[in-house]
Amino acid sequence: MDNEVLKTIQNHRSIRDFTDEKLTDEEVNILVNAAQRTSNSMSEQQYSIISVTDPKKLARLGEITLHHLPDKAGHFFLFIADQHRNAQIIKHHKPDANLEALHSADKFLASVHDVDLAVQNTLLTAESIGLGGTIMGSIYNNPKEIIEMFNLPELTFPVLGLAIGHPASMPDLKPRINNELIHFENGYQEPDMQIVEKFDKTLNEYYKNRKGSKRDTNFFKNIWSDIAKGNYRKDLLPAIKSQGFLKG
Repeated sequence: MDNEVLKTIQNHRSIRDFTDEKLTDEEVNILVNAAQRTSNSMSEQQYSIISVTDPKKLARLGEITLHHLPDKAGHFFLFIADQHRNAQIIKHHKPDANLEALHSADKFLASVHDVDLAVQNTLLTAESIGLGGTIMGSIYNNPKEIIEMFNLPELTFPVLGLAIGHPASMPDLKPRINNELIHFENGYQEPDMQIVEKFDKTLNEYYKNRKGSKRDTNFFKNIWSDIAKGNYRKDLLPAIKSQGFLKG
């Protein structure tokens, strides 16, 4: 099917090499407007976006995330799970209202999902206008400091960063796992290890031959290298709870 949206989706690749060109105000507004049009839970739009432009904050985010993309990209967005705004709106109309539900796992997950969907819509829009970017979960490396850095109130939590800019180079298209490993009918299916091993070889060839940094790895090694670190973000759950979430 000849469709420009499908072409953009199928050509997605994470961009980590940016030119020095900053995004214009118009481009930033286009991306924020795209985020706003994203599907969201109960039409409550339970997220907020912070454009980080302070050089010191960008540099510190680069240190926290270990990738130095926030300070090298053309623009950096910090996406926040946000039930605080809803709390303030309810208090305005009903000062004595019981807000216990906003502290629940249900509402925390709803706001996280709203962030995830908005981030993907923002990145897809960026790619459709010739920009590129990388979604950054590595802000979880120090959530407490990020909460303090951006004065995040109770019932908010930093979920994802999004580094956007003008690509300085275009990496090779990374292979994805076979449809049989992620798409089932009427029930879950255990992975076929023959298909997994075949994909291991495909991904190994990609890493050995791709432009830029080459390495000898595969799907299993990628998964294991992450798991072998252990629970290295032990402060993540306490940080979520300290912001007033997961109380019921």
